[in-house]
Amino acid sequence: MSSISKSLAKKLRPDSFQRNWVPLASAIFFVHQPPSTSTSSSQPQEKQKGSRWSKFLLFFPGAITFGLGTWQLFRRQEKIEMLDYRQKRLGLEPISGNNLDPLRDNLDALEFRKVVCKGLFDEKKSIYVGPRSRSISGITENGYYIITPLMSIPNNPESVQSPVLVNRGWVPRSWRDKSVEVSQDDERQSSPASSSAEDNERSSWWRFWSKKPKVNEEQVPPITPLEVVGVVRGSEKPSIFVPANDPSSRQWFYVDVPAIAGACGLPENTIYMEDINEDVNPSNPYPVPKDINTLIRSSVMPQDHLNYTLTWYSLSAAVTFMASKRLMLKKNR
Repeated sequence: MSSISKSLAKKLRPDSFQRNWVPLASAIFFVHQPPSTSTSSSQPQEKQKGSRWSKFLLFFPGAITFGLGTWQLFRRQEKIEMLDYRQKRLGLEPISGNNLDPLRDNLDALEFRKVVCKGLFDEKKSIYVGPRSRSISGITENGYYIITPLMSIPNNPESVQSPVLVNRGWVPRSWRDKSVEVSQDDERQSSPASSSAEDNERSSWWRFWSKKPKVNEEQVPPITPLEVVGVVRGSEKPSIFVPANDPSSRQWFYVDVPAIAGACGLPENTIYMEDINEDVNPSNPYPVPKDINTLIRSSVMPQDHLNYTLTWYSLSAAVTFMASKRLMLKKNR
């Protein structure tokens, strides 16, 4: 018992207590020491920055949709001015296209002007652009636009002085199929027919050189020019979904005036016009000329732009309301 009491007395002495417990207390003190003022001040700043960015990101979709709605308002005003310009141009008196010169006249200033031209169609150089659909009595039928050069008539002052490309209107698919078959037959028969024609001409020359018939020019009937009433237009601007034209295979998906003129053997600055003649023969309804009302319309009308504006503004209001509601919930917490 005396030995136990002696050992306890040694442990409970002040010097031993200081030696054993002071290092332990200091360790506890350093472990639980609060952070310095610099670190504690940096954390609230980071939280403030994060809260600012979160607020900005919450209201960002609303700002984007509001901007899109405002942009649609500007597009609507531009579309109204464009359609008014077309309507005023189409309301002017038609001009004579017989004296138009592509080298002298500004073709851009003639766009959407009515033009009256006279001449003859060169059917062999017709080009089919499409396919283009047409609704007839609720039934949709695929076809093509046929573009044919209107050529001048020799010694006729009333005809066009230079060729004009005319979009004569819509035709069924059978028209293009027949033209392709005829062109293929002509290509097959061109080489043997040309050689046989030369042989026949030589033999007939040696046999009947003294009895060559005389052509009486008075017996040739006068050529009656065709009158075309159309509107001067430019090339189409295809969307990204429209394939590229392939002149070598006679595939034309959109109107490219310089390329079509080159395929027809005409200058690239040839005038291009769309036939709007309303006098269609019921017995021969094709080609169907374009309706003049379609020229003062667009794929997206001003009313459509207004609907888009209301849609974007509604989305902006809804997204902004949801963002503000979320911030209110955070503050209440």
